[in-house]
Amino acid sequence: MQTAITIVLVLSVLIFFHELGHLLMAKRAGILCREFAIGFGPKLFSFKIGETRYSIRLFPLGGYVRMAGEDPEVIEIQRGQRIGLQLNDNQAVTRLFVNPPDSQPSLVGTVREIDLEKELFVVVEDDERQELRFPVEPRAVIHHGHEEVQIAPIDRQFTGKTIGQRFLTIFAGPAMNFLLAIFFFILAAWLYGVPSDEPVVGGIEPGTPAEVYGLKEGDRIVAIDGEPVSDWEALVNKVSSSPGMPLRLTIERQGSPLTLDVTPAQDNGRGKLGIYPTTERTPDKVIPYGFAQSWFFTKATFQGFGMLITGAASFNDLAGPVGIFKMTGDMAAQGLGTLLIWTGLLSINLAVFNILPIPALDGGRLIFLAIEALRGKPIDPHKESMVHLIGFALLMLLMIAVTYNDVMRFFG
Repeated sequence: MQTAITIVLVLSVLIFFHELGHLLMAKRAGILCREFAIGFGPKLFSFKIGETRYSIRLFPLGGYVRMAGEDPEVIEIQRGQRIGLQLNDNQAVTRLFVNPPDSQPSLVGTVREIDLEKELFVVVEDDERQELRFPVEPRAVIHHGHEEVQIAPIDRQFTGKTIGQRFLTIFAGPAMNFLLAIFFFILAAWLYGVPSDEPVVGGIEPGTPAEVYGLKEGDRIVAIDGEPVSDWEALVNKVSSSPGMPLRLTIERQGSPLTLDVTPAQDNGRGKLGIYPTTERTPDKVIPYGFAQSWFFTKATFQGFGMLITGAASFNDLAGPVGIFKMTGDMAAQGLGTLLIWTGLLSINLAVFNILPIPALDGGRLIFLAIEALRGKPIDPHKESMVHLIGFALLMLLMIAVTYNDVMRFFG
């Protein structure tokens, strides 16, 4: 049960911050965000703050920010439709009622003209066949039964913003995952330390040659077979290349020189003493470590996708939801430090995957924005939606395939 909770928590954190990036940048651009959702499927619970409804849904496999202008509005008012209007003291419309009850609206009439995107007005014909024109407040709300929807003037819609604003809104999701990865790597380094470059023994693995031959924590290895050792990497290289070969270590213990003869064990063809480096937790070490690890894993992730495209890596190497759940549980069992590093790696994978130029992903949407910038005009929304729909269908097929591979790999 604890493992399941850990898995859901890790995935929810990654999704939350990804969608939070979209939300914060959208709000900064003035886009009306109707819903911020974590998960898909039936709504477990929700609450509303300001213009946005925040919801948690049953399946924690994704999330979304529903912005005005991305999809057709769920409630539309047509010419000839009977509506009710609620007016403020300035005779501006604050609420529009579809199929209005007799008791609530200030006025009931038939729509003759209406514009809720640009000029923001409505003309209705009352029961005395008199046409009345009213301005509509930019934050007016449409009521249809128990449903309420705030209108979205064009300057509050995603499509009404500049290419730059839309680009930043889309890219903010993956960018947040990159920042989150840096945070997790820094946190892991701060809690458990960054391996030092100094050739000083920080720990000894029980039952290994280091313990047998008398190495102790704090020993500084000065030379191996008379050759000076400059740093930990040089120490590792020399030991790794000498499996089963006697080595003479010149060490410094509590300020005094000492010589030890050791023979590294063989470990998959490499020499092993069974020692660990010392660790450091100072800001000048942990912060650069967080950025360096993020850069390393980002390059490795791009290289991995490149190998899949070129055929250098097999499709069977991909992990789907089942594989991610399984590996997250395994990492959690190894301790908090390992889980933090794994979560950072997952965050980078989520960021890189999302910026790939695939329809339905953030990267695919960025490609359409780039095409719009080159053409000087947007692509037909219906055509773009169709491309994204096809991309989404292909992604679902891919997910089904990798999930099948996961099941066969772990349970077959």
